[in-house]
Amino acid sequence: MSHGTDLFDLSNTTALITGSSQGIGYALAKGLGDAGANIVLNGRNAQKLADAAATLRQQGLTVHQLAFDATDNEAVKAAVDGFEASSGPIGILVNNAGMQFRTPLEDYPADMFAKLLATNVTSVFNVGQAVARHMIDRKQGKIINIASVQSALARPGIAPYTATKGAVANLTKGMATDWAKYGMQINAIAPGYFDTPLNAALVSDPEFSAWLEKRTPAGRWGNVEELVGAGIFLSSAASSFVNGHTLYVDGGITASL
Repeated sequence: MSHGTDLFDLSNTTALITGSSQGIGYALAKGLGDAGANIVLNGRNAQKLADAAATLRQQGLTVHQLAFDATDNEAVKAAVDGFEASSGPIGILVNNAGMQFRTPLEDYPADMFAKLLATNVTSVFNVGQAVARHMIDRKQGKIINIASVQSALARPGIAPYTATKGAVANLTKGMATDWAKYGMQINAIAPGYFDTPLNAALVSDPEFSAWLEKRTPAGRWGNVEELVGAGIFLSSAASSFVNGHTLYVDGGITASL
């Protein structure tokens, strides 16, 4: 077995990160690339994807672009199978695509609930299954699903989001239960409150930020770069016997009342 920093070396592997043109997905893509992985960016906005890829290439990273809608099972399968055939194996998958919609539960539109389920849960199933079929044949692979502090906690106005992230944490357990026997490790990262485009409305709300700083033992918002270490760990040989685990990166918010 490798020792020391070699355990975290991602050279000679390829990582697909969904929803990676901005925010957490982009930070994880850059972090895995800096650790040696070839990067496959995914998103639905072709221009944002191209801009993100260009920036990472300027930093010396090897970057591919794979545009597909993660909620479309057939499109996902075609994209993943096509990439595997033309460019080689995907050794790491980060299921990061997600969305948020805030409103009181009694007023929550049914169509938005369905869209939230498709984006936050169905996408994890679709891409996870498509990539895992190849990993199973190779008897190795890493899948990281992006859960949330809301996998364990709830707040007013986001009950459906909380439900989806609870589902991601449990789907992670199910994937590990089914696929660990094939030499795969499937885990989740559960971010706390991070300064991202998804949280822009909260970050700009002084009252909420003040509440969050008091509620979080670390006393601040997280920076997306602080998720990279967890991503590298769960993508690397260092986590070879870690399976079905949800790693909270939340400044201690789930540890404290």
